[in-house]
Amino acid sequence: MAPAVIYSSQPDEVPLLLNKTGIKGEVSNGGTYDIKEDYAGDYRFAPIEEAQVSRAMIKRYFNLMYERAISDVVIIGAGSAGLSCAYHLAKTRPDLKVTIIEANVAPGGGAWLGGQLMTPMVVRKPADRFLEELGVPYEDEGAFVVVKHAALFTSTILSRVLSFPNVVLMNATAVEDLIVRPDPRGADGGQRVAGVVTNWTLVALNHDTQSCMDPNVITAPVIISATGHDGPMGAFSAKRLVSMGLLRELGNMRGLDMNRAEPTIVNGTREVAPGLIMTGMELSEHDGSNRMGPTFGAMMASGIKAAREAIRIFETSQIVDGKIVA
Repeated sequence: MAPAVIYSSQPDEVPLLLNKTGIKGEVSNGGTYDIKEDYAGDYRFAPIEEAQVSRAMIKRYFNLMYERAISDVVIIGAGSAGLSCAYHLAKTRPDLKVTIIEANVAPGGGAWLGGQLMTPMVVRKPADRFLEELGVPYEDEGAFVVVKHAALFTSTILSRVLSFPNVVLMNATAVEDLIVRPDPRGADGGQRVAGVVTNWTLVALNHDTQSCMDPNVITAPVIISATGHDGPMGAFSAKRLVSMGLLRELGNMRGLDMNRAEPTIVNGTREVAPGLIMTGMELSEHDGSNRMGPTFGAMMASGIKAAREAIRIFETSQIVDGKIVA
């Protein structure tokens, strides 16, 4: 059956297509309702009960939390590196459950603007190939390209990532700690990162004002940390590795040098501790490498390399119930 058609009161406008129920619909109690898409003053919505809205959100979100309590990959941070990693990982391995944890309400990290709150985004070649894959237009300046507004990249990749059925994003959620277990592949009591400890960000920010607000946990055989350079919640995993004895000290980020910084970040993207891959600017704090400032190609390429490192782990490990056993 063809979809029902409703005409606007303006005769010259194109007919608007509605769903197959047309103008009439039924509610759960057996009654009927009218809907109408009329922008001349008679727009009518289908009726709804407030409790229906709550139940629709609660059922889906908490079912999602239940299902992702065991994930395949957890990405900490949804900035440019984390999102690039999620895109490549989800596209290449649609069988993996990829769960992104982002502390802020708005994902995207610092990639909504360029440098000093200006809007253009500079990307050095060959990372422009990733922009082409995403369908983000740019101006070619020879050795680099310029996206007219950084938000065009971030909104595009965010939309593409969330369109993958195997990706879940939990924003306004903070990672408060890492789960650590004995490493079955190591010797001499080696430790392996095996998951994350989470809480609502607003709770995480108020542990000093309230008592005993315990967290939740998500286990995964691979954790990818993309929390950026040091800040309120930046370089989280790098700092936690130090405080729990898996890293002697932070390297601390060095001064700005674009030509040294970007290849160093991409080439240094790796598994920095068993089970924990580090990507993006967090590596500069971990390794003591230079910052690159307002150029974004390394964030994209580092994220892609982190995804490839995760795939390598899956291809060379025996995993049972979300745990690497051999």
